[in-house]
Amino acid sequence: MYTTCGTSKLLVNVKTIVMRTAQFSSRPAASEVLTAYLIQCNEPPWTSYFVKYSSVKNDQFGMSNFNWKAGSSNYQILRTGCFPYIKYHCSKKKAEDLEVSDKFMRAIKVINFGIPCLLYGLAATQLIRHKEIVHTSKGPVTIYFLIPEDKGSSY
Repeated sequence: MYTTCGTSKLLVNVKTIVMRTAQFSSRPAASEVLTAYLIQCNEPPWTSYFVKYSSVKNDQFGMSNFNWKAGSSNYQILRTGCFPYIKYHCSKKKAEDLEVSDKFMRAIKVINFGIPCLLYGLAATQLIRHKEIVHTSKGPVTIYFLIPEDKGSSY
């Protein structure tokens, strides 16, 4: 036997699931934030930033060292999850085969159970001193830096 009270609880649960799904899909992909930021900064020689997991869809899960095309430039990306952030270090370089180093970095993270990455993320919450806005197709996303960067510098 069904009651009205049970039906309204079901509707509330369904509504919550739909709202959470819509919220998730309204976040831009981490890859879109990466590309947008590199282009927004006129393809700098390098950059290093954090983005909150809660601000993006993590579409690059498992990728640690890889090539990434942004505008007319190729970047070699070092990426790691360091809860509550994803950390990116981007260097403008020619494309290379990074498969071996990517697998090696992933293996190191697994071997040490991700503990250093977690500690790095927790430390970053206290060390971050600068933030910037990246404009994406799904709206603005805040990215974070330990210190402000000189956008044109080589180092």
